[in-house]
Amino acid sequence: MSKVEEFEELRPLLFSIAYRILGSVGEAEDAVQEAWLRFDASPTRPDNTKAFLSTTVTRISIDVLRLARVRREAYVGPWFPEPLLTDPYEDPARVAELADSVSMAALLLLERLSPLERAVFVLREVFGFGFDEVAAAVDRSEAACRQLVVRARKHMREGRPRFEAERKERDELAARFFDALRDGDMAGLQDLLAADVTMVGDSGGKTPQFARSVAGAANVARLLAAIVPLMARIDVTFEPHEVNGQPGAVFRDQAGRVLSTLVLDVLDGQIQTVRSVANPDKLAHLGPVADAWAVHHEIKRARRAR
Repeated sequence: MSKVEEFEELRPLLFSIAYRILGSVGEAEDAVQEAWLRFDASPTRPDNTKAFLSTTVTRISIDVLRLARVRREAYVGPWFPEPLLTDPYEDPARVAELADSVSMAALLLLERLSPLERAVFVLREVFGFGFDEVAAAVDRSEAACRQLVVRARKHMREGRPRFEAERKERDELAARFFDALRDGDMAGLQDLLAADVTMVGDSGGKTPQFARSVAGAANVARLLAAIVPLMARIDVTFEPHEVNGQPGAVFRDQAGRVLSTLVLDVLDGQIQTVRSVANPDKLAHLGPVADAWAVHHEIKRARRAR
C-alpha cells in the first residue's frame, strides 16, 4: 500500500481526533494536512502508521489549541465549536458514543480541560487508545496519563446532565419542534421547551443577533414563533439536519447560501438548550455563506410590512 493510500485510509480517524481536540473544522483539517506533510517527508516508513499519524495529529492539535485559547478569550459573545454535519469516522459499534462525544454540549465541556487533558481524554475515552499509546502520543508517562484521564473524567461528569434522552425519543421530539417552528406555532413550541430553556447564539460579533441569549420557555417560543415566519416571507428556509450528532437544522437564504445552523439539546423529554451559530467564519466549510446583514434588513422590512 502506498503512503497516500495508507494516509487516506486513516484520514477520517485523524480528522475526528483533531476536531474533538480543537472544536474547529478548519483547524482540524489544517492539522490533518500538516500530519500528512510530515508523514510524506519522513525518509522511512514507520512501523505503525496509525500510531505515527495519531501521535502527529494529536501533538499538532495540542499546539494549535494552546494558541487558539488566547484568541477565544477575546472572542465577541458566546463561543461555540464550528458545526459539524457529518463525522467522517464511522464505527458502527460505537455510533451513539461517538456522536455524543462530538455534540456541542460535550465539546463545550471539553473546553474546560487543559489542552493536554483534552487530548488524553479524547484518545483514551473516545477512541479507546491504550494508555501506552496515549502516553506515546502526548510524550508523558502512563502514570501521568492515568491521572490526567481521572481529572478529565471528573470535569466531564460534573458538567453532564443527569438525564439524557434516548435517540428515538430525542428525534421524535425534534421533529415536533421543527414542525411547530415551520408553522410559527408558539404554543406548540412552548410545550416542547423546558421551563428554564436557554437560546444562545454565536455570531462572533460579525452578524446581527436578534438576541445573544434568551431564557425561559415563553420567551424562547415567542422569539422563534415571531422570527421564523418572517424569515419564510423572504424565502429563508431551513432543513432539519443532524448537527454535531444532535438534532438540528441549517438555515439558508433564497439563493441556498448558508445563513446559520441551529442545534438542540434534548434532556429528560424536553428541549433544554437551543444553540445557533451564525458567525460566517464558522460556516464556510458548509458551502457558500449568506450575507446575514442583507437578510437582516429584509426581515426588518418584512416586519414593517406586516
